Amino acid sequence: MSQRRVVITGVGAVNPLGLTVQEYWDGLIHGRSGIRKITLFDASQMPCQIAGEVPDFDPNNYMDRKTARRMPRSSQLALAAARQAIEDAGLAYPMTEPERAGVLVGTAVGGLDTLNAAGEILRTKGYDRMPPLFLPSGIPNVPAFLIAQEFQCLGPNNTTSTACAAGTHAVGEGSEWIRRGAADVVIAGGAEAIVMELVVGAFSVMRALPVDFNDQPELASRPFDAKRQGFVLSEGAAMLVLEELEHAKARGAHIYAEVLGHASSSDGYDLAALQPEGLGPSRAMRWAIENAGIQPKDVNYINAHGTSTPLNDKTETLAIKRVFGEAAYDVAISSTKSMVGHAMGASGALEAIACALAIQNGIIPPTINYENPDPECDLFYTPNQAMRRKVNVAISNSFGLGGQNACLV
Repeated sequence: MSQRRVVITGVGAVNPLGLTVQEYWDGLIHGRSGIRKITLFDASQMPCQIAGEVPDFDPNNYMDRKTARRMPRSSQLALAAARQAIEDAGLAYPMTEPERAGVLVGTAVGGLDTLNAAGEILRTKGYDRMPPLFLPSGIPNVPAFLIAQEFQCLGPNNTTSTACAAGTHAVGEGSEWIRRGAADVVIAGGAEAIVMELVVGAFSVMRALPVDFNDQPELASRPFDAKRQGFVLSEGAAMLVLEELEHAKARGAHIYAEVLGHASSSDGYDLAALQPEGLGPSRAMRWAIENAGIQPKDVNYINAHGTSTPLNDKTETLAIKRVFGEAAYDVAISSTKSMVGHAMGASGALEAIACALAIQNGIIPPTINYENPDPECDLFYTPNQAMRRKVNVAISNSFGLGGQNACLV
């Protein structure tokens, strides 16, 4: 029996460029930055005072007030993106075949804002003043629960928490559920909302954030540029409706792209630093391409992890060269994080949507703020302006803290 094929039939996203996929894509192809001064807390004493916040987000537009009040921001964003994706796919909800519908969501830390608030109440007012659902509403699997409950997806359900690679892992593993026959429809993606004092302070201590762009936030995220200083923290959520091909065709669904393959690997090297020769990322790319049944020469576009940190961009460039050889200089590469920042567990899902839309529209989003070439980053990063090019195959890279790498084809 031939392997079941997996296609993308719906997409949804809330992110620093807007509250819809159309706003997201329009911002990407026009090279707009969603990076601004932080408003979610007073960052005036921080060395880095900028981030990618989701603008004008009102959870009450996506759920009732009682639910919104009890849910951390990451879960609110996840439900909003899932609702968009399901409506875009033209699926009825509650699901018509609930046991054939699954949910897989990636997140780095889940509802850290809720847990942080609970700790503050405990310290200042005592344990008996904490709302009883503070703890369960803050755990990482709440977005997957909330989506399953809201849309009655009663099939496979899971949460992946592999830091910056979580969203990519979720889409890849969700496609496997369909391939092996465990589901016909999977809502897969990522969500993160940790633009908060604790996190910005922690990354500042690590010297991972840029510090010289507080007055020009839109210039701060500059992947592969010689003057890059660090990644720009952001938030958001992106969900994809994955569907078995014949199931999608039978209901006349619009198909954005096919998920051809995926893979993951481990650096086994360091908690925070990438293995300097790019061995782990190159394994993930090579295995994903093999899993897809294609050759490196078939790849037209790479959506890079491209975080704008000195080490990541150099190492990812080296990893791409390991996999593609001389052809690395011919493939179009870009980092959409130059426009939306690094949304941690949501990034891979946002970037999977960017790849699907690049295939659909024949447009490759740019890497903005690319002004100063770096001799160690000497590939074609689609600098500053989108490029029209037919894209048959795209890959998306995600490399997480802890050396956990993922690649989606």
